[in-house]
Amino acid sequence: MQEQIGAHTLWTLPVVGTVHADTVLTTWLAMAVALVFLAWVGSSYRSPRVGKSQTVFEGIITYIADLVYGSLGVDGEPFVPFFVALFIFLFFLNQFGVFPFEAFGLPFGGSPTADLNTTVPCALIVFFLTYVVAIRKKGLRAFAHFLQPFPVLLPLNILEEAMRPVTLAARLFFNIFVGELLFIIIASIIEARVSVGPFNLSFAVSILPFFIQFFNFFVGTVQAFVFTLLGIVYLSLALAEDH
Repeated sequence: MQEQIGAHTLWTLPVVGTVHADTVLTTWLAMAVALVFLAWVGSSYRSPRVGKSQTVFEGIITYIADLVYGSLGVDGEPFVPFFVALFIFLFFLNQFGVFPFEAFGLPFGGSPTADLNTTVPCALIVFFLTYVVAIRKKGLRAFAHFLQPFPVLLPLNILEEAMRPVTLAARLFFNIFVGELLFIIIASIIEARVSVGPFNLSFAVSILPFFIQFFNFFVGTVQAFVFTLLGIVYLSLALAEDH
């Protein structure tokens, strides 16, 4: 198995131009799996018996809803579905790197969030959402914080605001990309049958992919939560009343 780091299958589409075909296909597959999962969870409510899947899923929704209400108050109720959907969407995208689709020659695979073409739009959606909501609520006062605490700090405040989507996208991208990169490196060492004198390095590291996959699962879950949490925080800061 030979894999180029950062390489993507390309499509050239009218109007849109060149896109990463593997990222697009994997994203659509992840969304389909998420919908099937949600349909399965929803079907469990037909039974009067409360199952483990219901308990876990309701716990996740309740926790995210509590975060939204805690940050935005009752005004945050309309945004609960958005942040729940955002977390579930990112969670499934992050975890798709576990499946070795590309190793079997399929035209998709890997985590779409290991591609900046996924993380940047997600960050921009959160960024523009905060401003659309803030402008609807406060009008031009939504930009008043750029002059705080002193008008002379306007350039720095604008730079700080512009860096929010950059850091939001980069944090998610690098955490997922590094996890996949580490897995590829270990897999390459195993395939190369590397020995250092009498020490069989490839055999010694053969168990590591299992631990790496568990680690990547944990990181993917945490990063989906962190991205969602920061989105909630940014929205709460945009809606906060200036004093």
